[in-house]
Amino acid sequence: MDMTLLAAAYTPEAHNDFIWAVVGSPWGLLAIWLVLINVITFFVFGADKLQAKRKEKKDTVRRVPEKNLLLLAAAGGSIGALLGMKAFHHKTLHKAFKIGVPVILALQIIIPFGLWLYFAVIR
Repeated sequence: MDMTLLAAAYTPEAHNDFIWAVVGSPWGLLAIWLVLINVITFFVFGADKLQAKRKEKKDTVRRVPEKNLLLLAAAGGSIGALLGMKAFHHKTLHKAFKIGVPVILALQIIIPFGLWLYFAVIR
């Protein structure tokens, strides 16, 4: 199905229909996903920093594995990860995060732009 037809099918006719238009649109769902995953990633970085401080006093505290933090960034939460790293001063010295999260963000920008460029302009 053509994406423009799909988006046109969900255009709001009244102010109350705006939420249904966003939820029914693929772009609206993508926007909701990106906001949610970035907020969750930001707070997971904060929670892990809190757990890291608590672990200094007590050894039984469980931390969030680094692979899970990177997976959250790769799932769309790279902006939340960068903001969490800056706000909580967490994982800023680890090369996997210092280099990896900006690379993930760059790929999340470059790949969709490249696909759009190929399908909308070149082809």
